[in-house]
Amino acid sequence: MSAPKRSPRSAAQQVQSAYVLHSYAWSESSLILEVFARNRGRLVVAAKGAKKPYSQWRAVLMPFQRLNLASGKSTGEEGAEIENLRSAEWAGSPALLQGRALFSGFYLNELLLKLLARDDPHPVLFDAYEQTLPALGGVDDLHAQAALRAFELLLLRELGVLPELDRQTANLQALQPEGHYSLLGEAGIAPARGNTAALSGVQWAGLQAALASNTLPAVQAAVLPLLAGLRPNLRETLHYHLGTHRLRTRQVAADVQRLLERTQQASA
Repeated sequence: MSAPKRSPRSAAQQVQSAYVLHSYAWSESSLILEVFARNRGRLVVAAKGAKKPYSQWRAVLMPFQRLNLASGKSTGEEGAEIENLRSAEWAGSPALLQGRALFSGFYLNELLLKLLARDDPHPVLFDAYEQTLPALGGVDDLHAQAALRAFELLLLRELGVLPELDRQTANLQALQPEGHYSLLGEAGIAPARGNTAALSGVQWAGLQAALASNTLPAVQAAVLPLLAGLRPNLRETLHYHLGTHRLRTRQVAADVQRLLERTQQASA
């Protein structure tokens, strides 16, 4: 008699590349994880027993570390939003972020948590996230800022809310090379008004060409000389789509900076 055939693993149970975006206690011994998986997008996973002293997952389920993990739903729980973690292994990521880079990494995680729908795959964005993390920990702050701005552009594009940057959104007319334009959350690319931060038409067109190349280094290089003008434009657009001007990571970073300044003044 032949051996019974095993049913193939479902897509939810296959090993996949993923990062932990956030975790919080579920019970005295378990965690709930917000996970960003390459082929499945944002998932919510229960890691039962992960907080126990002898759990092999304690040193694995860390932010900014690439994992190979499998998750799935138990029989009778097919309609549940939370899956159970089946396995998790470290997949050879760079060293943990530290200092200012750590706040930048958590800022990226907060954007993904608040802007990505669950079970909506974004493999291009996953690859960009993975390539951006090492740049955050570099010694050059300008290149780290360029990495953040490049990721924000790619995130907005992947969400489908970034307009064509080489033409006015309202009338689709090409930008005048020497004209000045702003990126607005509700209006897209529009002529700059008053003291609104702006870039020239040729600068916006350069960013559009870099995005069209579909290579993150090209976008980072195009962003680097435009940081001063681009940052407020992207921030305003992100705030519009987030529905808030308050991000937890920015507030924590500002609080830490104020604390450091007070400590320095007290010791002077």
